[in-house]
Amino acid sequence: MTGGTGNGASGGPPSPEERPGDDRAASSALLEDSVEDLYEHAPCGFLSTLPDGTIAKINATLLQWLGHTRGDLVGRRTFSDLLTVGGRIYHETHFGPLLRMQGEISGIALELEAADGSRLPVLVTSTVKSGSDGQPVMIRTTVFDARDRRAYETELLRARQEAEDERAELMRLNATLQQTLLPPTLVSVPGLDVAAHYHIASPDKVGGDFYDLFPLAAGTWGLFLGDVCGKGAAAAAVTSLARYTLRAAAVYDPDPAAVLTNLNTVLNHEYNGDDPRFCTVVFGLLTPDTDHGGFRVTLAGGGHPPALLLRADGSVAHLDTPGGQLIGVLPDAHIATTTVHLEAGDTLLLHTDGLTEAHTAATGDDDRYGDEALLDFARALAPTNATDTVAAIRELLDTFGTGVDDDTAVLAISVPRP
Repeated sequence: MTGGTGNGASGGPPSPEERPGDDRAASSALLEDSVEDLYEHAPCGFLSTLPDGTIAKINATLLQWLGHTRGDLVGRRTFSDLLTVGGRIYHETHFGPLLRMQGEISGIALELEAADGSRLPVLVTSTVKSGSDGQPVMIRTTVFDARDRRAYETELLRARQEAEDERAELMRLNATLQQTLLPPTLVSVPGLDVAAHYHIASPDKVGGDFYDLFPLAAGTWGLFLGDVCGKGAAAAAVTSLARYTLRAAAVYDPDPAAVLTNLNTVLNHEYNGDDPRFCTVVFGLLTPDTDHGGFRVTLAGGGHPPALLLRADGSVAHLDTPGGQLIGVLPDAHIATTTVHLEAGDTLLLHTDGLTEAHTAATGDDDRYGDEALLDFARALAPTNATDTVAAIRELLDTFGTGVDDDTAVLAISVPRP
């Protein structure tokens, strides 16, 4: 046989010396094709413009997004022409000047206007290419489709608005519920000046403070002020139960100690499981003193801060009920009582601990207002009346600002001067 190994000249496979050059040429052609294909069909838009903004090159991806042909834009339109009216203004006033000053700008949200008039939200990044003389010769811009991001932001804004609407509705419901736990107006007691105030620390949660003043038998009135542990719906349920139990118990037996004993029995029976509930309360019985004038007041305290007595002579003192225990904790709580005579010019002030436990400064968690500060505050007011006392405390609470982190209720009665 005359056949040989063969070579390029005779039509056989190329020799090893010939293959490397051909492979390099093929690889170069393939690489060139890949780079160009990547540019044209990249998942983002590419745009090259001259320093004056005239479009010099644009890839197929961006052309497809905009619905234009290459001949519509290259050499005929500027990048600014592709923007919406608002985008053009921003480009002239911010985008362009910043790009010229910094040489690059990234992540700018703009809107492009497509051939059919629709708007395309995009994120734009541009860099300036300079020549050897340092002068700009070209601006390269990358454009990312932000439609999904815009949809996400729109959905996020919608969800946020819904959350704000729900919070506003919750605040309205809380305010309505809070009002049902308080008397709409205090009854008028002949021979007494009466005033009250409820300071809400947070509109998001219903507080547990409560007060009331109501008639009993002829010539006798009952009053109470208390504070249920906790906040929210659970505290509101206990507050409602406590308020109506106190009223009902006072009608049955107006003796202050008996009234609080009755409330203690009810709360201890209803809330003695895994979620015990209790409260602090002061209950008072008001009786006009027909012989000497003024009023006789008997107070019963169940673990509540002592009342303040502001006398007509300017003296101020606590009306302690020592030994009075929290209401609802023990089956047989000890109830302490005290009796005082209110004369003309005297004022009796009841308050919850939200007042004395308020922070007096934005910093310093231990910087509480305290009982002694309240005592000094009362000394500066005395002699006074119920209306002025409550008005002064409202102003005091306002000075604390966000330092009042618990609801505060105050109730004051005074015997007017002749």
